This record gives sequence, C-alpha cells and structure tokens, in this order.
Amino acid sequence: MSSGTGENEAGLRKILDFTRLGAILVLLLHCYFYCYGAFERWGLSSPWGDQFLQNIALTGLYSTPLKSKLIALGLLGISLLGARGKKSENINPRSILIYLVLGLSLYFSSTLILRFQGPVEQLATGYMILTGTGFLLVLAGGNLLSRYIRVNLGKDIFNELNETFPQEERLLENEYSINLPAQYNLRGKVRKSWINIINPFRGLLVCGSPGAGKSYFVIQHIIRQHIRKGFTMLVYDFKYDDLTKIAYNTLLKNKSCYKVEPKFYTINFDDLSRSHRCNPLDASTMFDITDATEASRSIMMGLNRDWITKQGDFFVESPINFLTAIIWFLKKYQGGKFLTLPHVIELMQVDYEKLFSVLRTEPEIEVLINPFISAYQNDAMEQLEGQVASAKIGMARLSSPQLYWVLSANDFTLDINDPDKPKIVCLANNPQKQQIYGAVLSLYVTRLIKLVNQKNKLKSSLIFDEFPTIFFNDIDSLIATARSNKVATCLGIQDFSQLKKDYGADQSSVIMNITGNIISGQVTGETSKFLSERFGKINQVKESISINRTDTSVSKSSQLDFAIPQSKIAGLSSGEFVGMVADDPTNKIKLKSFHSEIINNYELLNQETNAYKPLPLISNVTAQMVNENFRNVKKEVTEIIEMEIERILNTPGLEGMTKNK
Repeated sequence: MSSGTGENEAGLRKILDFTRLGAILVLLLHCYFYCYGAFERWGLSSPWGDQFLQNIALTGLYSTPLKSKLIALGLLGISLLGARGKKSENINPRSILIYLVLGLSLYFSSTLILRFQGPVEQLATGYMILTGTGFLLVLAGGNLLSRYIRVNLGKDIFNELNETFPQEERLLENEYSINLPAQYNLRGKVRKSWINIINPFRGLLVCGSPGAGKSYFVIQHIIRQHIRKGFTMLVYDFKYDDLTKIAYNTLLKNKSCYKVEPKFYTINFDDLSRSHRCNPLDASTMFDITDATEASRSIMMGLNRDWITKQGDFFVESPINFLTAIIWFLKKYQGGKFLTLPHVIELMQVDYEKLFSVLRTEPEIEVLINPFISAYQNDAMEQLEGQVASAKIGMARLSSPQLYWVLSANDFTLDINDPDKPKIVCLANNPQKQQIYGAVLSLYVTRLIKLVNQKNKLKSSLIFDEFPTIFFNDIDSLIATARSNKVATCLGIQDFSQLKKDYGADQSSVIMNITGNIISGQVTGETSKFLSERFGKINQVKESISINRTDTSVSKSSQLDFAIPQSKIAGLSSGEFVGMVADDPTNKIKLKSFHSEIINNYELLNQETNAYKPLPLISNVTAQMVNENFRNVKKEVTEIIEMEIERILNTPGLEGMTKNK
C-alpha cells in the first residue's frame, strides 16, 4: 500500500515538473516569435526553427501576445498547485503578495515595449528581461504560497476564542423575572445578550470576591426590578445604607405598581432616629413552643458561629433549651405582655434559685428546665454552669440600651407579604459590629421567613447581601419549599470557603447545590472548580503543528473541554460574570449558561443616585428616652420575679417550688 502511494506521489511530481517545463517552453517560443527580428540579427534563427514556429502559429497560440502569456501563466499555476515544500508558519503573507503583484505587473506590462520604436536588439532584450523577471517572481511567490501555512498556535495563547459559546440573546420577561442586559464574545465578535432569571423562586446565588461587582451589577438591579413588579421585600443591608437607599427611592417612584401601597421600614441599631422599632418575639406570632425553639436556636447560633457544626452536642443543645424555656415562659406570662428579647436577656441573668422557682410554675416548659433544676438541687454546679453560663454570657453581649430600644416595642409586624399591609423592610448591619448585630438580625430573619412562607400571600423577594454574616438554619428548606408561595430568595456570598466557615461543610454544600440560578464574578479555589464543573463542557477544536527537517504538518481535532475553566473564573474583571439560569415548564431556555459582561447605564445610574432623597427621620430619639427604656426593662423583670415568688408563697400547693438546693 505504501509502495503504491509512493509511486503515485513520484508520478504526480513528474507530471507537475513536466507542466512547469511546458510553461517555460511556451514562454520561450513566445519570446522567439515576438522578438524574431532580434534573434535573426544575432544569428540565432534557423530554417527548421522558423518552419516549426510557423506550424505552431497556425494553431492560434501566438495570435496575440496576451494569449500565449496567459497560457504560459496557466501552465505555471497548474504546476504550482501540487508543489510540495516544507510548510512554515513564519512566512509573511505580505511578502507573497508583493512577489505576485510585482511579478504579474512586470509580466503583463512588458507587452507595451513591443509597441515602442527603436533598436530591435535593445527592445527585445528589455522585453525578455521584464517578461522573464515577472515570470520568475510569480514562480517564487507561488512557491512561497504553496509552503505558507496558517495556524492559530501562539496567537490565541489563552484559548479565549475556543472557549466562547452561544448565549441567550432574547429578552425573556415575565411578571417575576430579573433581566440583566449584557454582552459576550463569540469567536472574536462582541454580541448583545440577556441574562434572564425568569424563575427567581428557584433561588439565586450571587458569588464574587470583594470588588467583583455583586451589589453594583446584580443586587441593586434585583431590588429595582422587583419593586417595579410589585414585590414585597426584605433587604439585608450589610453595608448600610447602600441598598436601603436604593430600595427607599425606588419605592417612592413605583408606589403605583402595588394594589395596596406598601410601607417602608428600617431596623438600624446605630442611628435610632432613622430606625423603626420591632419586637421579633411578638407573642401574636408565637403559635407553639417550636417557634420559641427556632428563635432561640437562631440567636445562639448567631452569637456562637462555631456551634453550627456542633448541633446535637449536649453543651450546645442545653443553652438552646434553656433559652427556649425563658422565651416560652414569657409567652405564657400575662398573655405575652413582656415577651421581648430584652426581657428574655434580663430574665436569664436572675439568680438560679429565684429563676428556677418561677420557671417551674409553667407546666409546658417543665421538661425543658428539669435537667437544670436537677443539676442545681444536686449541687452539680460545674455541669449547670456548662449548660447555662454559655447562654447567659452570649446573651449578655446583647445587653445595650440601643438594642433594647429597638427590640422592646412594635412599629410594625414582620409579615411583609400580608395582602392588606404589604411592607418593604431593610435590616441594617455594621461591619464593625457584625457579630452582635448579626445575631439579632438572624432572629429577625428567622421570624420573618416563618411568617412569609405561607399560602395566599403576596409575592415577596428576600435579598441577603453578605449572607454568611447572619445565621438562618433552614435556608435550604426555604429555597426548596417557598416556590409555591412566591418567595424569591437571593443570597450574596463571597465564595464557598466563606460559606463553609460560617455554616459548616454540609449545610454550605446544600446551599450551593440547591440554588437553581447562579451568577458569579471573580472567585478562586474550590468555588471556581465547583462552578466550572457545573457549567459543563463544550466541543473545542484543538490545533497542533509538527515540524521536522523535511516536512511540516498541522492536525486539528475536536474534543470536549470545560466551557469556562477555573482559570477564567479566577481572572474575571469587575462587572464580568459567569453563571447558569433555571427555566420553568412553560418557558424553556436552551442556552442556560453564560459568560458575559453586564452592561450598566452609568450615566443614568449616576443621575438616579444624585437625585436620591435621604432616608427619612422617623422620630427624635434622645439618650434619655433610650436609657429610661433600658431601666424599665430591668425594672419589669425584677417585678415579674418578685410577683411570682410572692404568688408561689401565697398559693397553697406551690410552696414546694421554692425549695433550695
């Protein structure tokens, strides 16, 4: 087989050489025919040659100078088609063009000399030199062209063109959607596209290291678009008042989008004059003791983030049970009149003897407090301190007049999607006090979501910027179950490691995997690997070149490789995002993945921002009012203890509850 192939190649080479020889012969006869006078004077003519030339002339080959030149050039071109030479990617295509253009110009323009008057020998010499030079230049250019090879090796060193893929260019909008205008690169061409989150109820995870543009390019647009579409809203504003100001001013412009105009509320522990007051432990929202358990777990996990990975341990569950007992006692005491977090904190600080005596009067919490009372009566103080002290110490950090002021009264309730009283609520945090404020805000979030995730309510949007700075134990259940209740959840995180540190490996993995929509800016490490695998692989054309002493060959192959590799995700610029969207049964999206740059109308955004109204002054809160409220809480707890102790002593059958250890 190989021998036959070799013979075929040798035969083809001989044919091409013969064709090139024919081109040269036709050109030589052309010169002899049109410069015959000069050859005759030089003594280079002969009778048999003249007879041969006359016979060829009868065929019409030399009827015009152009015809024979074209035939010679055609034969030369045929011989060059099969020319084989060592391929090289270093040949400059410009030099090939110069050779061909100059050669063709000389080859055809030399015909003009035949019209000149002058010495025949000189004209013939000039004609043949120009024609021959042009022919040789065309031959040289053709040889270079046959050796020229175009490869992309080294030109696309980051494989950027190969890793581009088609993206959704349609605007798919509905009454719930979030639509972000973008542009992307497809094979070197910039095209317009849209990031269509048509089903936000399947959860949205926004990732990105600091400065990647999570808030500026994504979260602020979610706030604006959802308010324009009539959503009630909770905004956790980690860097107050960036998002709060956007929500407030957007609501002012779009009140007409709601059937019932929503009220705007803010919780802010730093500026009490611009904060409403809200009791997250409102007795009317505590339906059974499981609500108290969820609230106490949220507070304790918010204060002790390392407990998240130790749930179920004795010295973790004991403080939670103790706090649950305190909350439920105040819920049952006088119809929950004193059920606020400040009263819970103060009641926990009461001496064990009085506290346990009072708590034993409530039958529903007897099971919860029995281990503590047994330890106290058996003088197992080390065990008791291990069970209770961690709760008391953690809660004591929340004892401040500012917190007590906000938490001890109700300007509004947390059912933000109530059809009769819709609300937009912003929770303000302070990065410098995030551990303390985060625990209280975690309680607000836990209680609010319990009320929001119900049937027959308005559509609502829950937006958490820097989500790991607060604790919500059932965020995975919320995303999984809240779709039918029209609750859209947006979680902003920096990367997987941050979520893993604050929520533990198991829960953070669930959060990362359960969200249907994901948008990510620049992230590295484990997060970029997770995302790259989630986006999958595409067909990419791989090109390789092999060079040896005698030949150069190029091979192309198609193979599956990551559409968006880790390195590309780690090198995204600010405003550049990758991600994947989820669709729904009635509106299928084939092109779910994207790698694009979100387009912000900077001029319009700056105009809107400059026209923003400042957040309103809610009330003129003085230091005297705050301190007086602080003292009143302490006084009321003292009165509760004294009244209950007195009632126990004066009620037949209850005297035994005041037993000392």
